Amino acid sequence: MLNSQRAMEERFLQLEEQRLQRDAEMEERRLQLEQRRFELEREHEFRMFSVFSQMLGVLRQGGSVLAPPLHDLHLAQSFPDTAHLGSQEVRGVPVPRQKQDMTSVYSCNQFQSSPYLSSRGSFLSNFRGSSEKGYGAYHEDKYDEDKNPNGIINFGTSENKLCFDLMSKRLTQSDMNHVDPPMLQYPDWKGHPFLREEVARFLTYYCKAPTPLKADNVVILNGCGSLFSALAAVLCDPDDAILIATPFYGGITQSVFLYSNVKLEYIHLDSKVTGSSKRPFQLTVEKMERTLQNAKSEGRNVKALLLINPHNPLGDVYSLSEMKEFLEFAKRHELHVIVDEIYMLSVFDESVTFQSVLSLDRMPDPQRTHVMWGISKDFAVSGIRFGTLYTENQDVSNAVASLCYFHGVCGPMQHKIAQLLRDKDWINHVYLKTNHARLSAARTYVTEELKSYGVPYLNRSAGFFVWIDFRKYLKNKTFEDEVMLWQHFLDNKVLLSCGKAFECCEPGWFRIIFADKTHRLQLGMQRIRKVLEEREKEMQAEEEQQSAQDSKADSTDEVIYISSHQEPSNTNLGDLIGLLQQQMRSSEWLQKNTAEQFSQENPEVFQVFTKFLGK
Repeated sequence: MLNSQRAMEERFLQLEEQRLQRDAEMEERRLQLEQRRFELEREHEFRMFSVFSQMLGVLRQGGSVLAPPLHDLHLAQSFPDTAHLGSQEVRGVPVPRQKQDMTSVYSCNQFQSSPYLSSRGSFLSNFRGSSEKGYGAYHEDKYDEDKNPNGIINFGTSENKLCFDLMSKRLTQSDMNHVDPPMLQYPDWKGHPFLREEVARFLTYYCKAPTPLKADNVVILNGCGSLFSALAAVLCDPDDAILIATPFYGGITQSVFLYSNVKLEYIHLDSKVTGSSKRPFQLTVEKMERTLQNAKSEGRNVKALLLINPHNPLGDVYSLSEMKEFLEFAKRHELHVIVDEIYMLSVFDESVTFQSVLSLDRMPDPQRTHVMWGISKDFAVSGIRFGTLYTENQDVSNAVASLCYFHGVCGPMQHKIAQLLRDKDWINHVYLKTNHARLSAARTYVTEELKSYGVPYLNRSAGFFVWIDFRKYLKNKTFEDEVMLWQHFLDNKVLLSCGKAFECCEPGWFRIIFADKTHRLQLGMQRIRKVLEEREKEMQAEEEQQSAQDSKADSTDEVIYISSHQEPSNTNLGDLIGLLQQQMRSSEWLQKNTAEQFSQENPEVFQVFTKFLGK
């Protein structure tokens, strides 16, 4: 009996210790949430202060149209929290009321003007993109197997790290090191003729063009980011907009905005399969039409449509029939179409066929169709800045070429790229076969791990990424929860990209890059599993605590508890009022806290409220 009693006492003490530890963890979690809420409120206040400061500056200048360019910026986009203020005007620039969540990826926290910079320069100096915080943390604490094994593993930046052996060997062969005098002199700003001819042959072959493409229609720039900026500048005026489906690669936003002040008009796609949609996040002409008409009704001028195929971050590969429908839609509305095909050779499933718009026998509107491609993704050399534009419109070609003065590629590098692109035997029989096999194996490893966690994802076979559904790990299903989960991953030394960075309209979606070496994939997925397990325990503890509070609640509680379950989408105002009345009747709080009692306990406050009610 004594032994049994002692065992029971020890068990009781263990349970009590566990309870105390759980209570301590919950208190720590509560403090963290309060701190985060406080930080978000401070950020919001500072953004509002920045907006009002700019408006005050405009008023002091008498509203002149010659005010510094900073005031021309779309404030609802530059300062996200102002978007809900509605459709008012800031110095004559309309800030339209958004019917959908148009939260921008921009963050201009702690905006300060510099006496050494223009207003535009101060804005650029303080500009922060959505991925900059994580990317900066990664560069300060990079994982290295030997030198820094506890560093951050980068699953956030879309780079192919599987083919360094192949590319380093090919780029150092003897044919790459030839230098002619013209390579060390100023070139044609469109690019050296020998490279443009090689690009035209390359695209003709791999895009399966029905007739040979022309070198005169090729323009060379130092990367597709520069190409996005150049096209926005020559196709749009400031404050014009470009249609783009969300989610999308977030770097496009700053590419078109920072130089040219061109906005993106979001075609919001979601995971629900409804109407004419046959798959999650499916782009349809119907959704394009609806978004375009909404933009026109609210006074926004849409000049172009931007299509990403294969898609980043979804991994979708549009069929040729879908692309024809999209191009016909653009022709009806006289929109330019920018087609980004930078992942065209990174489709690694033989059952999936990529078909370039350049393979069409007849484009609906060739003078307004402009195709982009580069080597950074398909050839695993993101550090080599090279992008190319193919357009039959010589006005567009010449206008972009004038900006190549600022975005050119050096002559020796143009030679290396030409040598690479003309080596089709090596590309077909060595590089592409090996690259596709490695991409497929890496993706299989990551998706099998996700299956073992019970995590849903989009099953696609293009690009370097998987679009993952982490919504079940968000308690409140908000973007604030999503950012907190993203931070939790980063704190555990693995960098992912959250859906907010891609302007996804549903919180909880993340992109993971799998094109990495096996040992980094294994360690990174272990860290992800740890975060998800910790999050599950936290949510379970919160649910248990909530259940305990519910079971203890009675009519003496001074809190009206409203259940957190979701009401049907067709709930009307009468239903909500009825629900509120039911909750009020179920508590004695109102009976115990009458106006008479409040007037006796807080006479000064009661007097102030009485005066307001009188007014």
